[in-house]
Amino acid sequence: MKQLDIKNPFGAPVWHEERVGSTMDESRRLAAEGAPHGTVISADFQEAGRGRTRTRSWKGSAGESLAFTILLRFGSIEKIPAAFTLRAALALLLALEDFAPRLEGRVLVKWPNDIMISLPSGQRKVAGILSESDGKTVYTGIGVNVAQSAFPPELQDKAVSIGAALKEYRFEADALNPFLLLEKILCRLYPELEDGSSAWKERLEARLYRRGEEVRFLPGAAESAEELTGILQGIGPEGSIIILPKGKTKPESFITGELKLYE
Repeated sequence: MKQLDIKNPFGAPVWHEERVGSTMDESRRLAAEGAPHGTVISADFQEAGRGRTRTRSWKGSAGESLAFTILLRFGSIEKIPAAFTLRAALALLLALEDFAPRLEGRVLVKWPNDIMISLPSGQRKVAGILSESDGKTVYTGIGVNVAQSAFPPELQDKAVSIGAALKEYRFEADALNPFLLLEKILCRLYPELEDGSSAWKERLEARLYRRGEEVRFLPGAAESAEELTGILQGIGPEGSIIILPKGKTKPESFITGELKLYE
């Protein structure tokens, strides 16, 4: 494990490994060893990178993607910022636009934890976030497709990289350095997570994927069999998604669930 020489406004080390089981597991190990608030562990390749469910994994390519986990010590569950993952998603969105300014205005947050890019060919996922907590420490794993030019058949119509998105818009995709992106993400995460104001909500709603449109929503646990259709109206102050179900006059708020994009 080596320490990277990149800026971390949290004032903690940024570690890197070529290959790990998952950066989430490595982050928990570092926490057990006393690693300070804001410590980062990144990896070129994860053998078991996790997604929102056990059947989903984060697939990355060495040198072409970014995968890392940051551990944040809050001391108690009451001190963890409201809508933590959504605020991290907003920071990630802004960092992607810092990294690739030509994509500004084309990056959106898909509730609750994905980042999408709007392309001429459609909207595709470029990044994802997974947050886990033991009540005192939050482990936030982030994966970004940076420079991949191709994806496995099952992901071709669902995923995109920053480089591929730039090329689809016929912009030059110069050498894309994942570590430069990591630095920009950390510089955006710090103010978004350390700022106690509620200004995040309005800024996030302005960039909310499918806001004001009819959506199909699966409430409850991931891969729920239940489904409802309605208009996505916005985000609640605690991070819930607000939907006006079809045929009803009052919107409903959901703290868990996901938007259904694919069959």
